[in-house]
Amino acid sequence: MPRDQVKVIGHSPASPEAVWAVAGDFCGQWHPAIATIRAERDGRGSLIRAFTVHGEDTLYREQRTWFSDSDRTIGYTHLQGIADVDAYDAHLAIAEAEQGGSSILWSATISAPASRLTAIREGTKAIFEAGIAALSEQARHGEAATPDAKLPAVAPVENLAFGERPRLALSVTPPKDGPLCLFLHGIGGARGNWLRQLAAAGNVMRAAALDLRGYGDSTLGPRQSTVDDYCADILRVREALGADRLVLAGLSYGSWIATSFAMRHPELLAGLVLSGGCTGMSEAEPAEREAFRVSREVPLDAGQAPVDFAPGVVKVLAGPNAPEEVRTRLFDSMAAIPATTYRDALVCFTSPRERFDFSRLTMPVLMMTGEHDRLAPPAEIRGVASRVLTQARMADMRYETIADAGHVCNVERPEIYNRILLDFLGRLSQ
Repeated sequence: MPRDQVKVIGHSPASPEAVWAVAGDFCGQWHPAIATIRAERDGRGSLIRAFTVHGEDTLYREQRTWFSDSDRTIGYTHLQGIADVDAYDAHLAIAEAEQGGSSILWSATISAPASRLTAIREGTKAIFEAGIAALSEQARHGEAATPDAKLPAVAPVENLAFGERPRLALSVTPPKDGPLCLFLHGIGGARGNWLRQLAAAGNVMRAAALDLRGYGDSTLGPRQSTVDDYCADILRVREALGADRLVLAGLSYGSWIATSFAMRHPELLAGLVLSGGCTGMSEAEPAEREAFRVSREVPLDAGQAPVDFAPGVVKVLAGPNAPEEVRTRLFDSMAAIPATTYRDALVCFTSPRERFDFSRLTMPVLMMTGEHDRLAPPAEIRGVASRVLTQARMADMRYETIADAGHVCNVERPEIYNRILLDFLGRLSQ
Protein backbone atom coordinates (compact mmCIF):
# COMPACT_ATOMS: atom_id res chain seq x y z
CA MET A 1 0.00 0.00 0.00
CA PRO A 2 1.48 3.41 -0.96
CA ARG A 3 2.51 5.64 1.96
CA ASP A 4 3.15 9.33 2.38
CA GLN A 5 3.89 11.78 5.17
CA VAL A 6 2.60 15.22 6.03
CA LYS A 7 4.58 17.56 8.26
CA VAL A 8 3.46 21.09 9.11
CA ILE A 9 5.47 23.37 11.41
CA GLY A 10 4.04 26.58 12.83
CA HIS A 11 4.90 29.22 15.39
CA SER A 12 2.85 30.93 18.08
CA PRO A 13 3.85 33.95 20.19
CA ALA A 14 2.07 32.27 23.13
CA SER A 15 3.99 30.14 25.61
CA PRO A 16 4.19 26.35 25.16
CA GLU A 17 2.12 25.96 28.33
CA ALA A 18 -0.66 28.15 26.92
CA VAL A 19 -0.70 26.34 23.56
CA TRP A 20 -0.66 22.93 25.24
CA ALA A 21 -3.55 23.93 27.50
CA VAL A 22 -5.63 24.00 24.31
CA ALA A 23 -3.99 21.26 22.22
CA GLY A 24 -3.78 18.73 25.06
CA ASP A 25 -7.58 18.51 25.22
CA PHE A 26 -8.01 15.65 22.74
CA CYS A 27 -11.79 16.02 22.69
CA GLY A 28 -11.92 19.80 22.82
CA GLN A 29 -13.77 21.71 20.11
CA TRP A 30 -10.90 24.08 19.31
CA HIS A 31 -10.34 23.25 15.62
CA PRO A 32 -12.37 25.54 13.34
CA ALA A 33 -13.37 22.67 11.04
CA ILE A 34 -15.14 20.74 13.79
CA ALA A 35 -18.92 21.11 13.96
CA THR A 36 -19.67 18.62 16.75
CA ILE A 37 -17.46 16.46 18.95
CA ARG A 38 -17.92 14.00 21.78
CA ALA A 39 -15.68 11.77 23.87
CA GLU A 40 -16.06 7.99 23.83
CA ARG A 41 -14.31 5.09 25.54
CA ASP A 42 -13.63 1.69 24.08
CA GLY A 43 -13.76 -1.52 26.11
CA ARG A 44 -10.28 -0.86 27.54
CA GLY A 45 -11.02 2.72 28.56
CA SER A 46 -9.00 4.21 25.69
CA LEU A 47 -10.06 7.72 24.72
CA ILE A 48 -11.77 8.20 21.35
CA ARG A 49 -13.06 11.41 19.82
CA ALA A 50 -16.08 11.18 17.52
CA PHE A 51 -16.70 14.33 15.50
CA THR A 52 -18.29 15.86 12.41
CA VAL A 53 -16.95 18.73 10.34
CA HIS A 54 -18.76 21.69 8.84
CA GLY A 55 -20.43 20.90 5.51
CA GLU A 56 -20.31 17.11 5.90
CA ASP A 57 -22.47 14.40 7.43
CA THR A 58 -19.56 11.94 7.86
CA LEU A 59 -18.77 10.81 11.40
CA TYR A 60 -15.04 10.66 12.06
CA ARG A 61 -13.55 8.69 14.93
CA GLU A 62 -9.94 8.83 16.17
CA GLN A 63 -8.30 7.03 19.11
CA ARG A 64 -5.63 8.64 21.25
CA THR A 65 -2.57 6.37 21.22
CA TRP A 66 0.04 8.53 22.96
CA PHE A 67 -0.14 11.30 25.53
CA SER A 68 2.51 13.12 27.54
CA ASP A 69 1.63 16.20 29.53
CA SER A 70 5.27 16.73 30.56
CA ASP A 71 6.53 16.48 26.96
CA ARG A 72 3.48 18.28 25.52
CA THR A 73 2.93 15.61 22.87
CA ILE A 74 -0.13 13.70 21.69
CA GLY A 75 -0.63 10.95 19.12
CA TYR A 76 -3.71 9.41 17.58
CA THR A 77 -4.86 6.93 14.95
CA HIS A 78 -7.80 7.05 12.53
CA LEU A 79 -10.62 4.59 13.14
CA GLN A 80 -13.46 5.76 10.91
CA GLY A 81 -14.43 8.40 8.38
CA ILE A 82 -11.67 8.88 5.78
CA ALA A 83 -12.71 7.00 2.64
CA ASP A 84 -10.33 4.28 1.42
CA VAL A 85 -7.56 5.04 3.92
CA ASP A 86 -5.67 1.96 5.09
CA ALA A 87 -3.79 3.57 8.00
CA TYR A 88 -3.51 7.10 9.36
CA ASP A 89 -1.36 7.92 12.39
CA ALA A 90 -0.76 11.50 13.53
CA HIS A 91 1.38 13.25 16.14
CA LEU A 92 1.23 16.78 17.59
CA ALA A 93 4.12 18.30 19.58
CA ILE A 94 4.45 21.67 21.29
CA ALA A 95 7.92 22.96 22.20
CA GLU A 96 9.61 26.17 23.23
CA ALA A 97 10.81 28.08 20.16
CA GLU A 98 14.31 29.50 19.98
CA GLN A 99 12.95 32.94 19.07
CA GLY A 100 10.44 32.82 21.93
CA GLY A 101 6.88 31.59 22.01
CA SER A 102 6.04 28.10 20.80
CA SER A 103 6.95 25.77 17.97
CA ILE A 104 4.05 23.56 16.84
CA LEU A 105 4.77 20.40 14.85
CA TRP A 106 1.86 18.41 13.44
CA SER A 107 2.65 15.34 11.37
CA ALA A 108 0.92 12.26 9.96
CA THR A 109 1.85 9.04 8.20
CA ILE A 110 -0.79 7.91 5.71
CA SER A 111 -1.31 4.64 3.83
CA ALA A 112 -3.91 4.64 1.07
CA PRO A 113 -4.41 3.58 -2.57
CA ALA A 114 -2.46 5.74 -5.00
CA SER A 115 -5.72 7.08 -6.42
CA ARG A 116 -6.63 8.55 -2.99
CA LEU A 117 -3.28 9.28 -1.38
CA THR A 118 -2.72 12.75 -2.84
CA ALA A 119 -6.19 13.98 -1.90
CA ILE A 120 -5.87 12.68 1.66
CA ARG A 121 -2.41 14.20 2.00
CA GLU A 122 -3.52 17.63 0.76
CA GLY A 123 -6.65 17.57 2.89
CA THR A 124 -4.58 16.66 5.94
CA LYS A 125 -2.12 19.49 5.26
CA ALA A 126 -4.95 22.02 5.10
CA ILE A 127 -6.48 20.69 8.32
CA PHE A 128 -3.14 20.90 10.13
CA GLU A 129 -2.44 24.44 8.92
CA ALA A 130 -5.86 25.67 10.03
CA GLY A 131 -5.50 23.85 13.36
CA ILE A 132 -2.10 25.40 14.10
CA ALA A 133 -3.46 28.87 13.37
CA ALA A 134 -6.41 28.24 15.69
CA LEU A 135 -4.15 26.91 18.46
CA SER A 136 -1.99 30.00 18.28
CA GLU A 137 -4.94 32.36 18.34
CA GLN A 138 -6.77 30.66 21.20
CA ALA A 139 -3.61 30.32 23.29
CA ARG A 140 -2.66 33.96 22.69
CA HIS A 141 -6.04 35.13 23.98
CA GLY A 142 -5.96 32.75 26.93
CA GLU A 143 -9.16 30.96 26.00
CA ALA A 144 -8.13 27.75 27.79
CA ALA A 145 -8.38 27.91 31.57
CA THR A 146 -6.55 25.49 33.81
CA PRO A 147 -8.88 24.06 36.47
CA ASP A 148 -7.84 24.32 40.09
CA ALA A 149 -6.27 21.13 41.35
CA LYS A 150 -8.25 19.44 44.10
CA LEU A 151 -6.75 17.16 46.68
CA PRO A 152 -8.28 13.67 46.51
CA ALA A 153 -10.17 12.28 49.46
CA VAL A 154 -8.31 9.86 51.69
CA ALA A 155 -9.52 6.25 51.52
CA PRO A 156 -9.28 4.11 54.68
CA VAL A 157 -6.58 1.44 54.67
CA GLU A 158 -6.34 -1.81 56.63
CA ASN A 159 -3.59 -4.41 56.90
CA LEU A 160 -4.00 -8.13 56.34
CA ALA A 161 -1.85 -11.21 55.78
CA PHE A 162 -2.57 -14.68 54.44
CA GLY A 163 -0.84 -17.93 53.49
CA GLU A 164 2.40 -19.57 54.56
CA ARG A 165 5.80 -19.94 52.90
CA PRO A 166 5.48 -17.30 51.84
CA ARG A 167 3.03 -15.42 53.99
CA LEU A 168 1.93 -12.35 52.04
CA ALA A 169 1.16 -9.07 53.80
CA LEU A 170 -0.94 -6.27 52.30
CA SER A 171 -2.34 -2.86 52.99
CA VAL A 172 -5.75 -2.66 51.30
CA THR A 173 -8.65 -0.25 50.87
CA PRO A 174 -12.36 -1.23 51.11
CA PRO A 175 -13.97 -3.23 48.28
CA LYS A 176 -15.24 -1.44 45.17
CA ASP A 177 -16.62 -2.61 41.85
CA GLY A 178 -14.13 -2.81 39.01
CA PRO A 179 -10.44 -3.72 38.85
CA LEU A 180 -8.04 -4.02 41.78
CA CYS A 181 -5.03 -1.70 41.65
CA LEU A 182 -2.07 -3.57 43.14
CA PHE A 183 1.10 -1.63 43.99
CA LEU A 184 4.51 -3.36 43.86
CA HIS A 185 7.51 -1.68 45.50
CA GLY A 186 11.16 -1.51 44.46
CA ILE A 187 14.10 -3.63 45.53
CA GLY A 188 14.91 -1.19 48.34
CA GLY A 189 11.37 -0.50 49.44
CA ALA A 190 8.29 -1.92 51.11
CA ARG A 191 4.55 -1.53 50.85
CA GLY A 192 4.63 1.54 53.12
CA ASN A 193 6.18 3.53 50.27
CA TRP A 194 2.79 3.40 48.53
CA LEU A 195 0.59 4.71 51.37
CA ARG A 196 -0.03 8.10 49.73
CA GLN A 197 -1.05 6.38 46.50
CA LEU A 198 -3.26 3.85 48.31
CA ALA A 199 -5.14 6.58 50.13
CA ALA A 200 -5.83 8.35 46.82
CA ALA A 201 -6.41 5.42 44.46
CA GLY A 202 -8.79 3.74 46.90
CA ASN A 203 -11.39 6.39 46.05
CA VAL A 204 -11.39 5.30 42.40
CA MET A 205 -11.08 1.52 42.69
CA ARG A 206 -10.05 -0.98 45.33
CA ALA A 207 -6.30 -0.70 45.89
CA ALA A 208 -3.70 -2.77 47.70
CA ALA A 209 0.04 -2.53 48.32
CA LEU A 210 1.96 -5.79 48.68
CA ASP A 211 5.09 -6.51 50.68
CA LEU A 212 7.02 -8.65 48.22
CA ARG A 213 8.16 -11.99 49.64
CA GLY A 214 10.77 -11.44 52.36
CA TYR A 215 9.98 -7.73 52.71
CA GLY A 216 8.11 -6.11 55.59
CA ASP A 217 5.56 -8.54 57.01
CA SER A 218 5.81 -11.02 54.12
CA THR A 219 8.12 -14.03 54.36
CA LEU A 220 10.46 -15.67 51.90
CA GLY A 221 9.47 -18.91 50.20
CA PRO A 222 11.23 -22.26 50.71
CA ARG A 223 13.74 -21.64 47.87
CA GLN A 224 15.37 -18.89 45.86
CA SER A 225 12.63 -16.62 44.47
CA THR A 226 12.02 -16.36 40.74
CA VAL A 227 9.93 -13.92 38.75
CA ASP A 228 7.46 -16.77 38.22
CA ASP A 229 7.05 -16.96 42.01
CA TYR A 230 6.24 -13.26 42.16
CA CYS A 231 3.68 -13.70 39.39
CA ALA A 232 2.14 -16.57 41.35
CA ASP A 233 1.95 -14.29 44.40
CA ILE A 234 0.02 -11.71 42.37
CA LEU A 235 -2.45 -14.41 41.36
CA ARG A 236 -2.82 -15.38 45.04
CA VAL A 237 -3.59 -11.77 45.96
CA ARG A 238 -6.12 -11.56 43.13
CA GLU A 239 -7.88 -14.66 44.42
CA ALA A 240 -7.74 -13.64 48.09
CA LEU A 241 -9.30 -10.24 47.37
CA GLY A 242 -11.84 -11.60 44.89
CA ALA A 243 -10.66 -9.43 42.01
CA ASP A 244 -11.48 -10.20 38.40
CA ARG A 245 -9.01 -7.92 36.66
CA LEU A 246 -5.99 -5.99 37.90
CA VAL A 247 -4.16 -2.74 37.38
CA LEU A 248 -0.54 -3.39 38.33
CA ALA A 249 1.43 -0.35 39.47
CA GLY A 250 5.13 -0.94 40.04
CA LEU A 251 8.25 1.00 40.86
CA SER A 252 11.63 -0.17 39.50
CA TYR A 253 11.89 -3.84 40.58
CA GLY A 254 8.12 -3.81 41.01
CA SER A 255 7.72 -2.47 37.46
CA TRP A 256 9.84 -5.32 36.13
CA ILE A 257 7.66 -7.82 38.02
CA ALA A 258 4.48 -6.11 36.77
CA THR A 259 5.68 -6.24 33.15
CA SER A 260 6.69 -9.88 33.58
CA PHE A 261 3.14 -10.62 34.78
CA ALA A 262 1.72 -8.74 31.79
CA MET A 263 3.74 -10.96 29.45
CA ARG A 264 2.15 -14.04 31.02
CA HIS A 265 -1.40 -12.86 31.76
CA PRO A 266 -2.34 -9.88 29.57
CA GLU A 267 -6.00 -10.90 29.68
CA LEU A 268 -6.09 -10.27 33.45
CA LEU A 269 -4.87 -6.69 33.27
CA ALA A 270 -7.05 -3.61 32.86
CA GLY A 271 -3.98 -1.36 32.96
CA LEU A 272 -0.27 -1.17 33.69
CA VAL A 273 1.54 1.63 35.57
CA LEU A 274 5.34 1.45 35.34
CA SER A 275 7.51 3.90 37.30
CA GLY A 276 11.30 4.14 37.40
CA GLY A 277 11.92 1.59 34.65
CA CYS A 278 10.33 -1.61 33.44
CA THR A 279 12.76 -3.79 31.49
CA GLY A 280 15.09 -4.34 34.44
CA MET A 281 17.83 -6.78 33.52
CA SER A 282 15.72 -8.44 30.81
CA GLU A 283 17.65 -6.71 28.03
CA ALA A 284 21.09 -6.76 29.66
CA GLU A 285 23.85 -9.10 28.51
CA PRO A 286 24.89 -11.90 30.92
CA ALA A 287 28.14 -10.11 31.81
CA GLU A 288 26.25 -6.93 32.73
CA ARG A 289 23.77 -8.85 34.86
CA GLU A 290 26.58 -10.65 36.65
CA ALA A 291 28.47 -7.42 37.30
CA PHE A 292 25.32 -5.80 38.69
CA ARG A 293 24.70 -8.69 41.09
CA VAL A 294 28.29 -9.15 42.22
CA SER A 295 28.86 -5.44 42.90
CA ARG A 296 25.85 -5.34 45.21
CA GLU A 297 26.71 -8.62 46.93
CA VAL A 298 30.20 -7.43 47.93
CA PRO A 299 29.01 -5.71 51.14
CA LEU A 300 26.72 -8.65 51.93
CA ASP A 301 29.63 -11.07 51.55
CA ALA A 302 31.62 -8.85 53.91
CA GLY A 303 28.97 -9.33 56.59
CA GLN A 304 27.08 -6.08 56.11
CA ALA A 305 23.30 -5.69 56.00
CA PRO A 306 21.27 -3.17 53.98
CA VAL A 307 21.17 -0.84 57.00
CA ASP A 308 24.95 -0.46 56.71
CA PHE A 309 24.97 0.74 53.10
CA ALA A 310 21.57 2.44 53.08
CA PRO A 311 23.06 5.98 53.26
CA GLY A 312 24.90 5.42 49.98
CA VAL A 313 21.80 3.97 48.34
CA VAL A 314 19.72 7.00 49.38
CA LYS A 315 22.23 9.31 47.69
CA VAL A 316 21.61 7.47 44.42
CA LEU A 317 17.84 7.20 44.79
CA ALA A 318 16.96 10.71 45.96
CA GLY A 319 16.71 13.73 43.70
CA PRO A 320 18.94 16.74 44.40
CA ASN A 321 16.13 18.69 46.06
CA ALA A 322 14.53 15.86 48.02
CA PRO A 323 13.59 17.09 51.52
CA GLU A 324 15.14 15.47 54.56
CA GLU A 325 11.90 13.72 55.50
CA VAL A 326 11.88 11.95 52.11
CA ARG A 327 15.52 10.91 52.49
CA THR A 328 14.68 9.55 55.94
CA ARG A 329 11.79 7.50 54.53
CA LEU A 330 14.02 6.06 51.81
CA PHE A 331 16.68 5.22 54.39
CA ASP A 332 14.18 3.58 56.73
CA SER A 333 12.71 1.34 54.02
CA MET A 334 16.17 0.26 52.84
CA ALA A 335 17.48 -0.27 56.39
CA ALA A 336 14.55 -2.55 57.25
CA ILE A 337 15.40 -5.14 54.57
CA PRO A 338 16.99 -8.36 55.86
CA ALA A 339 20.25 -9.31 54.15
CA THR A 340 18.77 -12.65 53.04
CA THR A 341 15.85 -10.88 51.36
CA TYR A 342 18.10 -8.38 49.59
CA ARG A 343 20.33 -11.17 48.26
CA ASP A 344 17.29 -13.17 47.18
CA ALA A 345 15.93 -10.18 45.25
CA LEU A 346 19.30 -9.47 43.61
CA VAL A 347 19.57 -13.03 42.31
CA CYS A 348 15.98 -12.95 41.02
CA PHE A 349 16.40 -9.57 39.35
CA THR A 350 19.57 -10.64 37.54
CA SER A 351 18.04 -13.92 36.36
CA PRO A 352 15.31 -12.81 33.92
CA ARG A 353 13.33 -15.53 32.18
CA GLU A 354 12.71 -13.67 28.90
CA ARG A 355 13.25 -10.57 26.82
CA PHE A 356 9.98 -8.65 26.85
CA ASP A 357 7.72 -8.77 23.81
CA PHE A 358 5.73 -5.54 23.98
CA SER A 359 3.33 -6.76 21.30
CA ARG A 360 1.72 -8.80 24.09
CA LEU A 361 0.59 -5.63 25.88
CA THR A 362 -3.08 -5.17 25.07
CA MET A 363 -3.94 -2.88 28.00
CA PRO A 364 -3.46 0.89 28.48
CA VAL A 365 0.03 1.66 29.81
CA LEU A 366 1.28 4.61 31.87
CA MET A 367 5.03 5.07 32.28
CA MET A 368 6.56 7.63 34.64
CA THR A 369 10.06 8.45 35.83
CA GLY A 370 11.71 11.20 37.83
CA GLU A 371 13.40 14.15 36.15
CA HIS A 372 16.58 13.35 38.12
CA ASP A 373 16.31 9.54 38.10
CA ARG A 374 19.85 8.16 37.70
CA LEU A 375 18.75 4.53 37.39
CA ALA A 376 15.92 5.10 34.89
CA PRO A 377 16.57 8.50 33.26
CA PRO A 378 13.81 10.15 31.23
CA ALA A 379 15.53 9.68 27.86
CA GLU A 380 15.76 5.93 28.44
CA ILE A 381 12.21 5.46 29.72
CA ARG A 382 10.75 7.71 27.02
CA GLY A 383 12.50 5.43 24.52
CA VAL A 384 10.93 2.33 26.08
CA ALA A 385 7.52 4.02 25.99
CA SER A 386 8.03 4.76 22.29
CA ARG A 387 8.81 1.08 21.70
CA VAL A 388 5.57 0.11 23.45
CA LEU A 389 3.70 2.58 21.23
CA THR A 390 5.23 1.02 18.12
CA GLN A 391 4.93 -2.63 19.08
CA ALA A 392 1.75 -2.95 21.13
CA ARG A 393 -1.51 -3.76 19.38
CA MET A 394 -3.90 -0.77 19.42
CA ALA A 395 -1.46 1.07 21.69
CA ASP A 396 -2.75 3.34 24.46
CA MET A 397 0.45 4.80 25.89
CA ARG A 398 1.06 7.70 28.29
CA TYR A 399 4.51 8.86 29.34
CA GLU A 400 5.29 11.47 32.00
CA THR A 401 8.43 12.92 33.54
CA ILE A 402 7.86 13.75 37.22
CA ALA A 403 9.46 17.15 37.73
CA ASP A 404 12.15 17.56 40.39
CA ALA A 405 12.08 13.90 41.48
CA GLY A 406 14.62 11.10 41.70
CA HIS A 407 14.12 7.35 41.35
CA VAL A 408 11.36 6.88 43.94
CA CYS A 409 9.20 9.53 42.30
CA ASN A 410 5.96 8.51 44.04
CA VAL A 411 7.53 9.22 47.45
CA GLU A 412 9.35 12.42 46.47
CA ARG A 413 6.50 14.08 44.55
CA PRO A 414 3.27 12.32 45.62
CA GLU A 415 0.99 15.19 44.58
CA ILE A 416 2.22 15.19 40.97
CA TYR A 417 2.38 11.40 40.85
CA ASN A 418 -1.13 10.98 42.25
CA ARG A 419 -2.68 13.51 39.88
CA ILE A 420 -1.38 11.56 36.88
CA LEU A 421 -2.21 8.19 38.44
CA LEU A 422 -5.80 9.13 39.28
CA ASP A 423 -6.41 10.49 35.78
CA PHE A 424 -5.26 7.12 34.40
CA LEU A 425 -7.17 4.96 36.89
CA GLY A 426 -10.33 7.02 36.52
CA ARG A 427 -10.90 5.97 32.93
CA LEU A 428 -10.20 2.30 33.70
CA SER A 429 -12.82 2.15 36.43
CA GLN A 430 -15.69 3.26 34.19
